Amino acid sequence: MTRIWMAVAVAAAIGLTGSQTAQAGLLPVSHNVSPESGNFRWTYSIVLPTDVQLRNGDYFTIYDFAGFQTGSNNQPTDWAFTTANVGPVPPGVLPPDNPTLPNLTWRYDGANVDGSAGLGNFWAVSLYAAETTSYFTARTHRTSDGRPNSNITPSVVPVPTAVPEVPEPATLALAALGLPLIGMARALRRRRSLEFGVRNAE
Repeated sequence: MTRIWMAVAVAAAIGLTGSQTAQAGLLPVSHNVSPESGNFRWTYSIVLPTDVQLRNGDYFTIYDFAGFQTGSNNQPTDWAFTTANVGPVPPGVLPPDNPTLPNLTWRYDGANVDGSAGLGNFWAVSLYAAETTSYFTARTHRTSDGRPNSNITPSVVPVPTAVPEVPEPATLALAALGLPLIGMARALRRRRSLEFGVRNAE
């Protein structure tokens, strides 16, 4: 399944650049989920590939991050965080975006950074630890000609887990009363059947 998603990402990146040379933008190279005060911290390691430049105002977005806890984000110096249920979307890409779930966006506000650099860890806290596939998009610039560069790739995000329903106390009380009555009814039915059989035998 992972190979299929990677193939889609590569095809999307090539298709977006048209006749120009295909270049990747920011990429989430790994993620980690760890418990945090009853919730779960999701940490993403982001890298800037070769031939790509990070400029002031460039950004990346992780879509449909379920269970996001407001104010739980953290990022390296020179990065600012925002969240919205829709977008932002870099030009030329069209990721699926559920308008009922928050998107996490980190915008770069520092000096230019040339490619082949690790940008550090970015994290946010969710109510959930279970994973599902979503999308990561980014806008950067190409070092070859300075033009804006957009990319899209699959990512991993939290998803709500199904919790089995717990019966209400009133339901349990009715069940506790009903089961003995059912047992008594069966015992009476059996007794009557036996008495009827004895009468027929006489």
